[in-house]
Amino acid sequence: MDRMCEAELARIIINDAMDQQQIWVREKGGGREFPIVIGVPEALAIDRFVKEIETPRPMTHELLFNVLQALDAKILRVEITALRDATFHGNLVLIGVDGREVDVDARTSDAIALAVRSGAALFVHEDVLDEASRDIS
Repeated sequence: MDRMCEAELARIIINDAMDQQQIWVREKGGGREFPIVIGVPEALAIDRFVKEIETPRPMTHELLFNVLQALDAKILRVEITALRDATFHGNLVLIGVDGREVDVDARTSDAIALAVRSGAALFVHEDVLDEASRDIS
């Protein structure tokens, strides 16, 4: 995890009049934060997980979380690893029943939804923080 900083979901901005929503990620213990533009389904899933609202049937992110649990795999952490062409890139870092860590390429919004659902830590590469963030301190 060279040059990774722990972060947290700072806020979710849902605007019914727009197709794109925003989540804000904040550096833990620091003064930098940045927005990520995401789709409506991902924003609503993250919002449901934050508010602990259950749905009658598993939605997509809940389904994936349930599959991981059924396989005795856990989400260790989510990493936002790069910002290329105005797109954030990320990984789910999983650990299987055998103790082996596996990195899975994921859309950042999906990975953050699963982190919120599972309670996994969120990390952002220092270069991403430098490029995307603004200082709020």
